[in-house]
Amino acid sequence: MADTVLYEVSDGLATITLNRPEAMNALNVATKVALREAAEEAARDTAVRAILLTAAGDRAFCVGQDLKEHIGLLAQDRETGSAQTMRTVGEHYNPIVRALAGAAKPVVAAVNGVAAGAGFGFALAADYRIVADTASFNSSFVGVALTGDSGISWTLPRVVGPSRAQDLLLFPRSVGAQDALELGIANRVVPAAELRAEAEKVARKLASGPTVAYAAIKEAVAFGLTHSLEETLRKEDELQTRAGQSEDHLIAVQAFVNKEKPKYLGR
Repeated sequence: MADTVLYEVSDGLATITLNRPEAMNALNVATKVALREAAEEAARDTAVRAILLTAAGDRAFCVGQDLKEHIGLLAQDRETGSAQTMRTVGEHYNPIVRALAGAAKPVVAAVNGVAAGAGFGFALAADYRIVADTASFNSSFVGVALTGDSGISWTLPRVVGPSRAQDLLLFPRSVGAQDALELGIANRVVPAAELRAEAEKVARKLASGPTVAYAAIKEAVAFGLTHSLEETLRKEDELQTRAGQSEDHLIAVQAFVNKEKPKYLGR
C-alpha cells in the first residue's frame, strides 16, 4: 500500500488516513489504488468492527481527482486514441464506495477540511460524518465539465433530497459546516482542534458495539429507500431474525436483566 494512504487496525477499529496533505489529499492513481485496497481490506476483515476514514493536514479532507496528473493522462489518451483515464471511475472510485457503503460494519468519516468532488462522494459513502467547523463541501464536477461519480448521484439525493441535490450538482459551491449540518450532510460539527479525538471516540464506541445489529441497520435502511413498505417489512423480519440469533443479542439481554453494561463480541 502506498504511503499516500495510511492503514491501521487497533481494538477492532480500522483507521484509513488519506496522506497527501501537501496536495490537499488529491487523488492521484497511486492514492486511489491504495485507498481501494485499504477500504476493501477493512470491509473484508472480520476482526474490524468499525472503520474511520480521515485525512492528514487541516486544509482538506480530499479535493477529488488530482487534476495535475489527470491532465497529463488525458493528453496521453489523445495521443493513443484511448479512454483509459476515465476508466478510473470503474477501477477505483466505484470499488471504494462499494466497500465503504457496503461494509457490514459502521463507517465514520472525519471531515477535517475541504471535501470536493470524489472527496465529497467518499464522505457521503460513510454512515456517520463528523465535521470540523472549518470544513466545507463542494460537488465541483460541473466546474471541470464532468458529471457526478463516487456514488454522489445516489447518496446526495438521499441525504438532502433530489431538488437540493440537483441544485448542489448543477451550481457547485462551497457549503460550510453549519449549512452542511442543517442539510444533513454533516451529522455532527465540532471545533477543528477536537475533530480527531471526537471522531475516534465515536468510531471506537461503534467498534465495541453490536456489529451484527449495526450491519443489519445499514442493510435495512439502504433496502427501505428503494423498496415498498411490504418488502421492507419482510426484510426487517429477515434481519431481525439474524440479529436475534447473534451472540451479542444474548449478551445484551443478559446484561440488561443483570443491570450490567454489555461487553459485545461483534458476532
